[in-house]
Amino acid sequence: MDDLTTAGVAETVRLTTSGEVTARAVVDAALARIGERDPALNAVSQLVADRARADADRLDAARTAGAAAGPLHGVPVVIKEELAVEGLVTTFGGEGNSTPAAADAEVVRRLRAAGAVVVATTTMPEFGAWPYTESSSRGYTRNPWDRTRTPGGSSGGTAAAVASGMVPVGMGGDGGGSIRIPSASCGLFGLKPQRGRVTSAPWDQLWWALGTAGPLARTVLDSALVYDVVRGHTDGDRWRARGTGSFAEAAGREPGRLRIGWTTRPVTLGVRPDPVHVRAVHDTARLLTDLGHDVREVDPRYPDPTAAFVPQFFGGIRDEADGVEHFSRLERRTRETYRIGSWVTPKVLEWALRQTEKVSARANRVFDDVDVLLTPAVAHRPVPVGVLDGKGTVRSALAAMPAIAYAALWNVAGNPAAAVPCGPAADGLPVGVQLVGRTDDEPTLLSLSAQVEAARPWPLVAPAYATA
Repeated sequence: MDDLTTAGVAETVRLTTSGEVTARAVVDAALARIGERDPALNAVSQLVADRARADADRLDAARTAGAAAGPLHGVPVVIKEELAVEGLVTTFGGEGNSTPAAADAEVVRRLRAAGAVVVATTTMPEFGAWPYTESSSRGYTRNPWDRTRTPGGSSGGTAAAVASGMVPVGMGGDGGGSIRIPSASCGLFGLKPQRGRVTSAPWDQLWWALGTAGPLARTVLDSALVYDVVRGHTDGDRWRARGTGSFAEAAGREPGRLRIGWTTRPVTLGVRPDPVHVRAVHDTARLLTDLGHDVREVDPRYPDPTAAFVPQFFGGIRDEADGVEHFSRLERRTRETYRIGSWVTPKVLEWALRQTEKVSARANRVFDDVDVLLTPAVAHRPVPVGVLDGKGTVRSALAAMPAIAYAALWNVAGNPAAAVPCGPAADGLPVGVQLVGRTDDEPTLLSLSAQVEAARPWPLVAPAYATA
């Protein structure tokens, strides 16, 4: 196969397990694309070319010897730089650490065990604090659809790498929309899973009740295949989701007739959605009606998540900053955020977690009447890079409001929520909508998203990068 740029997870596994192409050839092609494309995008922070080639060679030798292939056999993956990768510094998007990790984070270990090959780590704003992937250490990461624009964040490096065709899939994290925001900005499918669905090991939590790891992918099936590998808790996890069946099977079956409520009302007061995103919700509602679903406008009666979210945000930043080797090397804005958050004591965090339970109960009332909630994924179009330049904590938080206006509530509530591509708008940039599911109901979101994907296919790779 001459061009592996648009081959996703499922197609790559088919090629490597059928013998049409070796894992080494796939990895070499991915490394070549990174070398060609990343200089213009700044998505990759640390490349692991030698180990990636050696890992691919071992996979090929094992197959030649008759060993069974794993479910991600030969798939090149990138890892957001907040997740530990053995032999690489876990940077959290800055310069606070200098010692390479002695072991993989559990989700990275599971990926390798399934046959995936880690080729690089990806950029993020320091500690994932902002929905724009830029920092004094990393500079600007750029959107493959328009290099003057942000890919969103905080998993923007992963989003840019996947959307530009460097790799089929990559791992991100979501503490306030950080999988969904860059997925919507870059034309990808990004599912934030139910709280506790994916282990945070070796840590017992990620930003307390807010955070989770998960893949950013080009298709629903590709996301589901990766989730079936990485999901599941460990004994040390503070949060544990209830069991579900195979995500890949869910992505392959019809969802049945669902009650779908839609709204364009933001959770965040004072934020107005761009008309492009309002139209996307209306268009998707019509499509879902045509697909046979019971679709109607609803008033979700959103609770205010601020009291639950803000202490956990500051607590998460302070917790991660306390763990780095060189606090003085953190960027000025991060140190300011750390100081501003000094009021977040353990008692305040426990209070915030109690508020989280109350917000979740109120937010989930909408599912008394509907099975799925449809909203915009973000309020604004991807902004020009440099949006955080010269801004401290408060002004950066204000700049973040349009990005998290629909997303952050569901980190507090814990529900699964997905950014689903709608294709490009008239400005040439992608549009995404958000589908939110009941507690522990990722399977319905996957089935419904796959149905939308089949009815309204979206570009697999940003047009400028669609061929080698």
